[in-house]
Amino acid sequence: MILRDKESFLCSTKHTSYCFRVMETGHLEHLYYGRKITANTQEELSACVEPHVFPLGNSIAYNQNQKKFSLEDVRLEMSSYGKGDIREPLIEVVHSDGSITSDFLFEKAEIAKGKEEFETLPGSYGTEDEVEHLLVTLRDKQYDLKLELHYYIYEDCDVITRCTKLYNEGKEPVELKRLMSMQLDFDTPDYVFTTFHGAWAREMEKTSCRMTGGKLVNSSYTGTSSSRSNPFVMLEKETTTEDYGDCYGFNLIYSGNHYEAVEVHSGGKTRIVSGINPQSFSFRIEPGESFEAPEAVMSYSEKGCNGMSRNMHRFVREHIVRGVWKERLRPVLLNSWEASYFDINEKKLLSLAKAGKEAGVELFVMDDGWFGNREDDTQSLGDWEENQKKLPHGLSGLCQKIKALGLDFGIWVEPEMVNVKSRLYEEHPQWVMQIPGKPHSEGRNQRILDMGQVEVQDYIITYNEEPIVSAFHSMSSGKTESAENAWGSAVDYLVSVDSSFDKSAPKYFEETAYPKEVLQEKLKSAFPDIQLGEDFTQWLSVKDVSDAGTVLSMTAGNLTVSGNDMRTALSLRSASFEINYTASEAVFATKGYGHGVGMSQYGANSMAVEGKTWQDILNHYYSGCEIVLQ
Repeated sequence: MILRDKESFLCSTKHTSYCFRVMETGHLEHLYYGRKITANTQEELSACVEPHVFPLGNSIAYNQNQKKFSLEDVRLEMSSYGKGDIREPLIEVVHSDGSITSDFLFEKAEIAKGKEEFETLPGSYGTEDEVEHLLVTLRDKQYDLKLELHYYIYEDCDVITRCTKLYNEGKEPVELKRLMSMQLDFDTPDYVFTTFHGAWAREMEKTSCRMTGGKLVNSSYTGTSSSRSNPFVMLEKETTTEDYGDCYGFNLIYSGNHYEAVEVHSGGKTRIVSGINPQSFSFRIEPGESFEAPEAVMSYSEKGCNGMSRNMHRFVREHIVRGVWKERLRPVLLNSWEASYFDINEKKLLSLAKAGKEAGVELFVMDDGWFGNREDDTQSLGDWEENQKKLPHGLSGLCQKIKALGLDFGIWVEPEMVNVKSRLYEEHPQWVMQIPGKPHSEGRNQRILDMGQVEVQDYIITYNEEPIVSAFHSMSSGKTESAENAWGSAVDYLVSVDSSFDKSAPKYFEETAYPKEVLQEKLKSAFPDIQLGEDFTQWLSVKDVSDAGTVLSMTAGNLTVSGNDMRTALSLRSASFEINYTASEAVFATKGYGHGVGMSQYGANSMAVEGKTWQDILNHYYSGCEIVLQ
């Protein structure tokens, strides 16, 4: 739940509260994050405001009109350099005039339900009933930069996620040197910073350090989140145990270089920041362009580390994991690597799979060694064609034989890497991340393909020689829907095709009941001009349905709307639904999950299990398209 009273904001989950306010200067002062409190007005929250009489010692006052404090000694929602705060900043920008001073002040705030997808990054997800969104917009008027602070409140999980986005609305380009995803300030220094370090095959070794002064950094500079330092960290009190005491958990939905720093400043306050590692980071933002930071996850529990962990687990299960495996037990898996390394062939693999089946294995995965001339790790990485000597019947033949044993089948690939001794490298050395003409240092005899080059994206799907819109969804109603029926515009290759596998998917069929009062509220919110009669069983009626089961049109009171309109209004799983009534409720029975256009993820997985190739799957769901080497 998100409440705003005047210039104060209260974000609440089931058991936690997060509060901040707009200061007289326009900066955002953090007030509180911890166990749930009752405070619905700005006056009530004023008890959390820290009084200031004069700035500490040799610190810097914000301006001549505000001499009672320095930003260095204020708990802030975000910070930058140049106005007195010398602690870890949230943002660092080099302006066209060479200045690194930024001053982002409050402009507006908006509250909404639901969560839209990010433009460039993965993130959490939730329906309007599951997540609320607070968007706070700040502006640096000197350089016309706009900074968005996003807060997503997952009430049932006791989780708040945060991210930031910078817009250049000025006339000159800027160099972004740092944009953290979150910043959180505490008023005391008595915290223990817990991080998790390790190495290859030795991950997540717990390290705890009592923070009384200075700065401690947990980061990765390998291009990945890495086994060396995990982006998940904790702050807890010294007296906190597994089951009792204050514990804060932080994570980052990002697989690249990450950075988490805890700093205790001279005045005794503690700050933690989390986001993309600023080491060697530089991003040029032209006028009219923007940059978004990844999503950071925060959770608090007064029930120790276990309480916080349970919050995080619940959040990941419900709002990170998605698709066909979200609520399915993972299969018992046997991987060929430790048994065979590179020395594999069809006979050995089948023998291993049979032994696995007898031991209760459900999924057999063929690891490295099946492609090119892959006899060791110095060659053929990048040449993704099966070795016919090892697999005389090809991947499809092996897959069918594994399936005949009653096992699912999978293969190992590492598509982003390449050996110098490979056909791919010999033909396209310019596709690799390296300094031309300079000695190169390799790890595991591999080099990295530059996925930023369009040419490196080996295969693309085309229609009439143009790249397609590769729409996909979780599961259909049993037939996919055409783009024309779903979106109102025909696309030749996005037509309805059979996807009968979907009917066996978990949660393929689901019923959602809406009491009369709730239904009325949602309908009036979605359709402001709607007029509803006394008999609520007459409010909604389906008129036209497509061959795929999508509701094309229906009456809603005095209005005619589409099934997709109703799906959005009621947060339904799909627009393929029927409506039944009880004495007090409208019951929506939905089939499938998603818009239904293009490839069904569940159907594609089922086709792969049946032995279909990826080419077969793409050709089935994108009718008339051609897969070509770019």
